Amino acid sequence: MSSSVPRKRIRKDPAARRAEIVDAAAAVALSEGLECVTLRRIAEELDVRPGLISHYFPSVEDLVAEAFGSAASTEIDALLPEERPEGTPTEHLARFLAHTTGEAYDAISRLWINARHLSRYREVLRDRVSRQEATWRARLEGLIRQGVESGEFRTPDPLVTTLQILVVLDGLGVDANIGDEDLPEAVTRMAFITAERELGLEAGTLSRPADA
Repeated sequence: MSSSVPRKRIRKDPAARRAEIVDAAAAVALSEGLECVTLRRIAEELDVRPGLISHYFPSVEDLVAEAFGSAASTEIDALLPEERPEGTPTEHLARFLAHTTGEAYDAISRLWINARHLSRYREVLRDRVSRQEATWRARLEGLIRQGVESGEFRTPDPLVTTLQILVVLDGLGVDANIGDEDLPEAVTRMAFITAERELGLEAGTLSRPADA
């Protein structure tokens, strides 16, 4: 027999509650798009009143930007952490490329496209997108510079090489967003080919990671 006693809600620490809201918003953004991140929708996801969400995020624009930033930060921290585990720059770059050119990366690729489009009209989101792009560039450039210093990579300008790789990844991300057919291998491997060519590596080096 079901109890008629109302279920007592647990009062959460403000930091924990805010993190819970952001996590829920990031999940909605990844699966359905940033346009679906609203105060009411996130309240429904968490089974709370919309007023609780607005207490932490009075403006939905702030929540949208935070949702994107959380998802993007989680992805870059997994792909190119500031404190990298043991391994050579070549191994780290091979792993990075392997994880940014497959189906598992398609959701975050779509989110980036979504965020860049919306950021034309939303200043708060535009600022967050700019900051996340800077983080991506800094992390990848740092890895490439480390490879140059160790003698594994050869490039006269690590920043230019970084941007070349990211431009190719962005292009492949666009195809993931709109394409519904398999691309030729020469296209799907463009990021690997570009990185190997610009870093003076033997063809196929980055396609043979020690641990992908």
